[in-house]
Amino acid sequence: MTDMVRVPRDGFSLNALDTGQRGDAPVVLFSNSLGATLSMWEGQRAALEPTHRVIGYDTRGHGGSDTPAGPYDFDGLVADALAVMDHFEVDKATFVGLSLGGMTALGLGLTAPERLDALVCCAARADNPPPFVTSWDDRIATITANGLASIWPGTIERWLTPPTRAAHPEIEAKLHAEFLRTTDAGYIACAEALKTLSYLNHLGGLTVPAHYISGAQDLGAPAAAMEAMAAATPGASYTCIPNAAHIINIDAPAAFDAALMGILKG
Repeated sequence: MTDMVRVPRDGFSLNALDTGQRGDAPVVLFSNSLGATLSMWEGQRAALEPTHRVIGYDTRGHGGSDTPAGPYDFDGLVADALAVMDHFEVDKATFVGLSLGGMTALGLGLTAPERLDALVCCAARADNPPPFVTSWDDRIATITANGLASIWPGTIERWLTPPTRAAHPEIEAKLHAEFLRTTDAGYIACAEALKTLSYLNHLGGLTVPAHYISGAQDLGAPAAAMEAMAAATPGASYTCIPNAAHIINIDAPAAFDAALMGILKG
């Protein structure tokens, strides 16, 4: 099954992709960063398909998914992830999310732990300090005035390190094309959800195996913040990937894949 599938929600639908093994194969469910699509996980999907069932979906307002009216909240984003699992009749999965997807992973682990084998939270925060909220207010204002494309230069500077951008212009071009598939309204509504982020004080209640992966050069989800998240989570593991900015799995794919495979095998 390699064709995109429409997953129905409450008055809208999500774009999803289901590939890899069937039967008793373990399931990995990928969730994208704000401003990206399920295609950001293509490298990891290819590596996992021989041994796993691999499902990905475009967050609402992104890629091929619809854009329901905002603002959004994490209850709704978590419900979207569960709807994808239900649609594909998946009882349990390892949920791997980056940035907004990583925050969704935390929400899923806190509210529906019975649906997870484990969660992998990458390049994400669990709280909303004032500078974080202000940064989103600024981006919302810029998009409102000038459109989503106007924030791309600052976005790609946070997403990839300069060596990756210099060596792989084709990667940057693909990310740019996928970024522009995000609607202005979808981006803003997700940004409003990010401003309400408040999982940090609840991480001690996580009962599923939790793993955190940060990029050493990530300014949006600093390594120190993610290390503190891991320390607050019972039994959690933490990995910091050197020479990686925000989109770790694309910026440093070999190191990221090694960390993820170690988690899945463990």
